[in-house]
Amino acid sequence: MREKKKGAWLIIVSMGFILLMLVLPLAVIFAKAFEKGFAVFLSALTDKNTLDAVGLTLLTTVIAVIGSTVFGVAAAFAITKFEFKGKNVLTTLIGLPFSVSPVVAGLAFVVIFGRSSVLHPFLLEYGIRIIFSTPGIILATLFITAPFVARELIPLMQSQGHDEEDAAALMGANLFTVFFRVVLPNIKWGLLYGVILCGARAMGEFGAVSVVSGHLRGKTVTLPLHVEILYNEYQFSAAFAVSSILVLLAIVLLVLRNIVEHRGKKEETSCM
Repeated sequence: MREKKKGAWLIIVSMGFILLMLVLPLAVIFAKAFEKGFAVFLSALTDKNTLDAVGLTLLTTVIAVIGSTVFGVAAAFAITKFEFKGKNVLTTLIGLPFSVSPVVAGLAFVVIFGRSSVLHPFLLEYGIRIIFSTPGIILATLFITAPFVARELIPLMQSQGHDEEDAAALMGANLFTVFFRVVLPNIKWGLLYGVILCGARAMGEFGAVSVVSGHLRGKTVTLPLHVEILYNEYQFSAAFAVSSILVLLAIVLLVLRNIVEHRGKKEETSCM
């Protein structure tokens, strides 16, 4: 009985925390978004600056997801299937964006590509603009999202071992054949899971993007930055309306993540 009571208290504490810290804030966002009526809500969503922010956010997210996926798959494949010097260093560096503040990462890109950098004369000569432009936002987002796919695949590929790859190699399969015919089918659900997490992180990134963007409306403002600008201008209903877009996207990605996780576990159970 005592164990049941302890379990009940743990459930109550957990549910209370979720309601207080997750459900309540999300409910407040939607309540504030519709506080002045649907017309104001719709006007905020169809505003040109909002649409520009949505377009830039989607563009940045797509590029960051593609770049992080290519890097993550290549890094995980190299780390788990090959032995080479610097392997431990690579494994450690992959997790670096998790331990470095996004603001610090943004400042680093400003130092590397800004006016005071050694690269500035070269960039200026060829008309290449990185800081306070879209390329800077993409670079900052790539840095933040780089570990997600790799961190999801490395333990998965390590647990699968080398037997299937070794058998395929003995039968004459080259590296690309081994990857696409043997490795990729075994990691597809983990890969999708990592891609979804990467996309969610890219859409919500604020710190690093805020430093490198310059907050130029219609040009370098993503959805999180647009929310900040609206809130600082005391356009609270519009700020919450735009915030609701990010919340809805997060919910969609959460549902997709759960579907992928369920399908992966179901397939793994059926194989056993």
